[in-house]
Amino acid sequence: MKENKNGSDTSRRNFIKSSALALSGFYIVPRHVLGGQGFVAPSDKLRVAGIGVGGMGFNDVSGVFRSGKADIVALCDVDDTRAKRSRDAHPKAAYYKDYRKMLETEQDNIDAVTVSTPDHMHAVQAMMAMKMGKHVYVQKPLSHDIYEARMLTEAAEKYKVVTQMGNQGSSGDGVRKMVEWYNAGLIGEATKVYSWTNRPVWPQGIPWPSEGVTPPADLDWDLWLGTAPYRDYVGNLVPFNWRGWWDYGTGALGDMACHIMEPPFRVLGLGYPKSAECSVGSVYVGEFQRGYFPDSCPPSSHITLRFDMAGGKELEFHWMDGGIQPTRPAELEPNEIMGDGGNGVIIEGTAGKMMCATYGRDPKLLPTSKNQYINVPETEYRVPGGDSGHYNNWVEACIAGFGSEEYKKLSSPFSVAGPLTESVLMGNLAIRSYDYRVPRPNGNANQFDYPGRGIKLVWDGPNMKITNFDPANQFVRRNYREGYSL
Repeated sequence: MKENKNGSDTSRRNFIKSSALALSGFYIVPRHVLGGQGFVAPSDKLRVAGIGVGGMGFNDVSGVFRSGKADIVALCDVDDTRAKRSRDAHPKAAYYKDYRKMLETEQDNIDAVTVSTPDHMHAVQAMMAMKMGKHVYVQKPLSHDIYEARMLTEAAEKYKVVTQMGNQGSSGDGVRKMVEWYNAGLIGEATKVYSWTNRPVWPQGIPWPSEGVTPPADLDWDLWLGTAPYRDYVGNLVPFNWRGWWDYGTGALGDMACHIMEPPFRVLGLGYPKSAECSVGSVYVGEFQRGYFPDSCPPSSHITLRFDMAGGKELEFHWMDGGIQPTRPAELEPNEIMGDGGNGVIIEGTAGKMMCATYGRDPKLLPTSKNQYINVPETEYRVPGGDSGHYNNWVEACIAGFGSEEYKKLSSPFSVAGPLTESVLMGNLAIRSYDYRVPRPNGNANQFDYPGRGIKLVWDGPNMKITNFDPANQFVRRNYREGYSL
């Protein structure tokens, strides 16, 4: 009887305990349920730090915050004046000038980082965050050189972090329509791509200023230089015109190609190009005297990349900048705008052509009269809000985690953005090889040969190497100033 009694008491206690747990589960509900539909509890929000928070950085931090699913907990900028808008908008966020100090100090307080600095700093800043297990959103272009893009792509997988490049058009509906049209065979098999931009809209093809000036008191010039070789501060460089100088920027290609080349890359499923060649606009400083300004990107260029396609076929991919545009397709009426006027893409196929504007917007079949007859089902995922949903696309994936369903819906993770950026930067490798010069044998001090001109650079994509012109390989990977590394 005693054994039975004890057994009965034990059963009773277990019943009461189970009942209490059930009741507590009924009364203690998730905070987001109490907050109503759409409410995100503070504990469920992504904690974000911003590196480079002026200009485009302000837009990035604001875009992430507007998702309603993120808190901005730390800000970093080398320019106090440029950072003011972000600091005013997020007064509770800790503020730093050195990204290394911010990441080391705040690493336990942040989940993710936005990187919106000049191109030459993207890779080292993103890599440091990724090694700490932080998700990263990095402005385009993903990196300054090809090697950096490859390392970031591999690191995203190694550290299992959620990544996104800031080419918002990749989240738009336009590029998804073009994928569906192409897969439905509306233009047949692609043979050529033309892409173009009116950039640069900053000075290029100019000499480095001969005299330095005193940096503004609110700018830490040494931190701004970062990975780049030390130079005295000069005017008309910060905050925008750095784009035209090789030490910091990547020219018109770096600024716009990740927006404009992305649609055909996605539509055609392109990988590494197999070759690159270019022609470059010239600046003459005297009669028959071509200026030589190796520090500066050229005023215009025309790049031709070639890609292997299925069935042993080849795709010819053209990029043009500085106002150079392809010949208008015969299918366009005289008064119809090509692209959006200043920028655009045309994909030529064996059975037709399609065209779009910047960011893949306003896609059209050519002739445009065909568009009223398109009846292709939607098969591609649509990002809510289109290109304006690009930030939320990343935030939701960060909250859900690496490998989640939300992660699989990312528009421009580094697995996609990395190879795209490498191909974009192949254009710059060709341009810089074009300007490579050596003293002419038996010539005077002012005579040079340019062996990188008039040739096609053959690219071994997996090994990141030009196989037929070794001097070009110096442009695959930069050397960093002391204190910076991947």
